[in-house]
Amino acid sequence: MSEAPVRERILAAVLHIIGTDGIAAVTNRRIAAQAEVSLGSITYHFPSQTDLLRDALLGFVTAETARLTELAEQYRHAGLSVQDAASLTEQVVRDLAFDAERMAPFELYIQAGRDPELRAAADECFAAYDTLTLTILEALGVPDAAAIAPTLVATIAGLQLRRLATGTVQDVSAAILRLVVPR
Repeated sequence: MSEAPVRERILAAVLHIIGTDGIAAVTNRRIAAQAEVSLGSITYHFPSQTDLLRDALLGFVTAETARLTELAEQYRHAGLSVQDAASLTEQVVRDLAFDAERMAPFELYIQAGRDPELRAAADECFAAYDTLTLTILEALGVPDAAAIAPTLVATIAGLQLRRLATGTVQDVSAAILRLVVPR
């Protein structure tokens, strides 16, 4: 872990701690131990816990949307139908392992409900997912894509939260098709 820049190691440690033991477990000593950095480097890079939590959430979503955008780009010119795209999304969801770092954003979204200082970051995260989804829906020729994208993001996030809570994978493909295919 010590080869990555200090700031990145701190943020990775924060996500790991949150995903493992929750936000209440985030202490500077625990972060320093996990990230293999000095205590002082934490406050040097992040003056407050809100700054730390915000940047951890935004960093995760930036990396995640980049990963998903790259995946979408691989299929941009493949001539996928809406059904094909829904099936591909289902496969991506099923293959996603919920390690500590992937559980952490859900904790942070809930924390944003309690901490108004985190709400702008949560809003920015959902806006990034909405934009990515809108781009994909428009490429697929889905009518009224701008109105559907936020609902589709919320549906997938909700199904993922349900998966986390219950351990069962829901039929994401069917949910997508119910939302985007006109009846």
